[in-house]
Amino acid sequence: MPVLPSTRQLWLLYAIILLDVIAGAAIGPVMPEFVRGLPEPQLWLSVGTGVFLGVQLFSAPLLGRLSDGYGRRPILIVSAVGTLLANLLLLPVRAGLYFVNRASDGLTNGMYATVRSAITDISPPERLFKNLGVEGAIISLGFVLGPMAAGVLLTTLHVPPTQQAAYVVGLAVVLAALNIGLSLLLPETHRQRNGVRGAELRTELALAVNPLTLWARLQAKDATNPGIRRIVLTQVALTLSTGYYFYFVPFMSLGELRMDARSISYFFMFFGALSVGLNYVFYTYFADRINQRRAIVWLAVLGTPVLAGYGLVGTSRTVLFGLVFFDCLTLSLIQGLLEGLLARRTTEADRGEIFGLNQAFQGLASFTGTLVFGALSVLNLRLPWVWFTLCLAAVAWLARNRKTA
Repeated sequence: MPVLPSTRQLWLLYAIILLDVIAGAAIGPVMPEFVRGLPEPQLWLSVGTGVFLGVQLFSAPLLGRLSDGYGRRPILIVSAVGTLLANLLLLPVRAGLYFVNRASDGLTNGMYATVRSAITDISPPERLFKNLGVEGAIISLGFVLGPMAAGVLLTTLHVPPTQQAAYVVGLAVVLAALNIGLSLLLPETHRQRNGVRGAELRTELALAVNPLTLWARLQAKDATNPGIRRIVLTQVALTLSTGYYFYFVPFMSLGELRMDARSISYFFMFFGALSVGLNYVFYTYFADRINQRRAIVWLAVLGTPVLAGYGLVGTSRTVLFGLVFFDCLTLSLIQGLLEGLLARRTTEADRGEIFGLNQAFQGLASFTGTLVFGALSVLNLRLPWVWFTLCLAAVAWLARNRKTA
């Protein structure tokens, strides 16, 4: 049976996501090297993460609007080029260049709103949850392969600790270059295009940098399609809780666990492999057959003690890996459900804009949350886990409202 064009497009999109996540995840374990000489390095790692995610406040809506006007393919190509240039900035292992990288890479990381729009463009309604769920599994797979590739590189080449960061960044540069080629191969998924004038872009940018106008735009979308606002707010709470993904590196490397780059790589390999398998099974066989809203509530409720437990692992890596197992069974499954609920409320005309607004609010939440858990980590490395736990409890409370169904 010949492969349908939409199927080829879908797998190309998955491949683009995979390479992008592998490149980013590979660098993760060596990020502490860029700030190790600074006072309170865990705080500076958090600030860098906050900058990376915070600039998406304006880049995601802007890229989403551009993808509605000019198509998904050009935005993905520009984003791939931007990621390559940002990774090149890290080749000299310097703290200043680390922060420049976080800002520049964050500008093009708004592409995920475009990717989700493209997946929705080509997904029939009965396969929407599955396709977005597989996207989540692909991202998890990237978190496996990234640290694994870094670990294999450092092990096989016997790289000394002082050069490990440079070698891993070099690997990320090569992967980013490959992703440009994949983006060039992608056929366009969005046919209803009418361009975007310069005045519209300036207006879009002015609106995007103001959280109040972002809120007004979300209110307007909710007025014509009730339920969008509640889903986005639930997504904000989830984003605040999943800030622990970025906190893992400073917590494991600078806390009681004292894990080095190789050990952190192995940890993410385990976390990602388990998440891939469970996400694939869940979204292939269960996500379309259950009440998604109720599932979000219960997964968040069951996930709250897991987040609280991370703060109590002490020096036990066995307990840490045990908690990861329950993490993958609960809160790690929520993201795809929320994306599916939101996708159902979009149209071809405004899909990129809505996903862009959603990612902008996620960027704002990530920036704010990173500042919070960064400040808490200065007081005590366990305190951020209290914050993450409370935010996940908020997800369960918000999802109880039937408007998210």
